[in-house]
Amino acid sequence: MAEFYVHTELGRLAVRAIGDGPPVVLWHSMFVDSHSWDRLIPELAGRSLFLIDGPSAGRSDRMRTPADISACARAAVTVVEEICRRTGVDRVDWVGNAWGGHVGLELAARRTDLLSTLVAISAPTFPIDDAIRRQINTLLPIYRLIGPRGPVRSAVVTALFTDATRAHDPSAVAIAESSLRLSGRAMVPAIVTAILRRTDLEWAARQLTCPVLFVTTDDRGEWTAEQARPVAECMADARVVEISGARLIPALEQPTATGAAIRRFWAEVGVGTWVRLPHGSSQP
Repeated sequence: MAEFYVHTELGRLAVRAIGDGPPVVLWHSMFVDSHSWDRLIPELAGRSLFLIDGPSAGRSDRMRTPADISACARAAVTVVEEICRRTGVDRVDWVGNAWGGHVGLELAARRTDLLSTLVAISAPTFPIDDAIRRQINTLLPIYRLIGPRGPVRSAVVTALFTDATRAHDPSAVAIAESSLRLSGRAMVPAIVTAILRRTDLEWAARQLTCPVLFVTTDDRGEWTAEQARPVAECMADARVVEISGARLIPALEQPTATGAAIRRFWAEVGVGTWVRLPHGSSQP
């Protein structure tokens, strides 16, 4: 594994490089960092994985003031261009979860030359609704005061994971809690950036020319397969798959099913290399 930093308008972003093969760039969800992909890494063998820590997450620089998804997309352009330079390719495959999915949507719309495919996981194309906005605005002052502890920690873990995961998969919860502790109060500007300032991205979805996979889950009411399919039907080349037994981060809760869905998508559109599914494996 190698790690490097890319200077962007949002500060230095840390990137972990793992594996060999055609490059895949991954940007995680809010409240976690690039280690939220660790369980997915074995499922994507045969690819070079470049795992970004978003601003204020992991080993990346802390944000001093909030930005927006457009600024994150511009930072992503800088990172992707550096990865292309390092690997000698002209485009990459993008996998983004929630925050990373929204960044990928705008990136793909504004720079059609940089992405071969886009996987957007748990990434609604519409802004947050009023109920979630009220909840976030209620928690932010507490977050600023005490950091990701107590009621803040409880609310975040509940938002990220199903009841079953919280009860029976402590290592998944530990990955999220480790990221929360590392980021501390510095996560607040990122929350404003990625959640409160999340805008309608259906315009971006409609402009995409690369193949797209929307990954939804069966335990997130904000973005269901039923909501994603009408958006996909209006796009040039998009499809939807639902992962069972997951809420916001299926790569943590259901890595095998998530990896299978991504590999199958890549196989369908004929890009990169991937590991053939074992005989008898269930298809998403």
